[in-house]
Amino acid sequence: MATDYFRLLRISHWIKNLFVFVPILFSKHLFEWIYFSEVLLAFITFSLTASMVYVFNDLMDIEFDRQHPVKKYRPIANGSIKPLQAKVILVILYVIIISFLTQLNWEFTYALAGYILINFLYTVKLKDIIIVDLFCIASGFMLRVLAGAFVVDIYVSNWLILTTIFLALFLAVMKRRSELVAYDGNNSTRIVLKDYSEKFIDQISAIAAGGLIICYALYSVSERTAEQFGTDFFVFTTLFVVFGIFRYMFLVIKKSKGENPTEIMLTDFPMIINTALYIFVIISIIYFF
Repeated sequence: MATDYFRLLRISHWIKNLFVFVPILFSKHLFEWIYFSEVLLAFITFSLTASMVYVFNDLMDIEFDRQHPVKKYRPIANGSIKPLQAKVILVILYVIIISFLTQLNWEFTYALAGYILINFLYTVKLKDIIIVDLFCIASGFMLRVLAGAFVVDIYVSNWLILTTIFLALFLAVMKRRSELVAYDGNNSTRIVLKDYSEKFIDQISAIAAGGLIICYALYSVSERTAEQFGTDFFVFTTLFVVFGIFRYMFLVIKKSKGENPTEIMLTDFPMIINTALYIFVIISIIYFF
């Protein structure tokens, strides 16, 4: 029973909320407890909010999920958790989130409210509108980064924000591509797929990937970055970003993965190694050079 509730809350998806740590990582405050503790609380609050959104989404999409080859095994869809029990979980999560927000600033609260509003609109309507659905997903990642900056009142490079947007768009497009291939014309569980095609998705995925690489590369070579970190070595981290994009595209296009980005990040060994090396290198450059 406990396992069902963990699956309902999508605990494994909390990895997405690590984006709230991006601002303190790149502002050289990661190892300062006064900053880290605030962002840690923000991470927990954002994660609980994301779980609340997932539960709401599952309640709204019960019938669609029951027709889905994978989602039909979700706790509410398969009946292991009743809708009434899920609603109780929603109330409990809401109370906990409100109690945490009293310890965080208003700027963070506004970002979180924006996240909830966009996901509510996405669940009830926007997910069925082509292209708009992609930008709704992308906005969630951007709000995570902004929330991480707001909670400790620090500056975030515009290049980093753009990089986050293109990364989120890339992941969203790859998700749609994997769904399009997996369902093979069966759009009953994802109505918007009828408006997409493999050719169109491949084109916009190339644009998103290119935008991501360009924005990150420009951030890595900007004068502000060199002055902030006192070195030009940051440009070499672009290699990890490019490898990650190419590896992800390979997994989606050749291995038919990508519907669940979290699964790829947690199970694909080359991706795990690349991510670990990237984090190690940027921490070394930012904090020890």
